[in-house]
Amino acid sequence: MKKFVGLFLVLGVLMIIPAVDLAFAAGDEPGEYLDRRVVIWNLFYRLMTVGFTVGAVVSGTIIWQCWRFRESHPKAKPTPYEGTDW
Repeated sequence: MKKFVGLFLVLGVLMIIPAVDLAFAAGDEPGEYLDRRVVIWNLFYRLMTVGFTVGAVVSGTIIWQCWRFRESHPKAKPTPYEGTDW
C-alpha cells in the first residue's frame, strides 16, 4: 500500500510542477509576456529532434540485426533449440 501512495505522490508532483511553471511563466513586470507560439514551436522542434534520433537508432539496430543474422551469413548456424544439427 505504501508503494501505491508513493507512486501516486510522485505522479501528482510530476503533474503539478508543469502547471505551476506555466502559471508563473509570464513574469511580474509589464512587457514580459510569454509568446506561446514560440514556446510551442521550440518544443515541437526539440521533440522532433529526439524522435528522429530515436528513430535512426532503432532503424539502424533493425538493419544491423537483419544483416548480421541473415541466412546467407557465413557464420550463421542454427541454434540447438531449432532442432537441426550441423
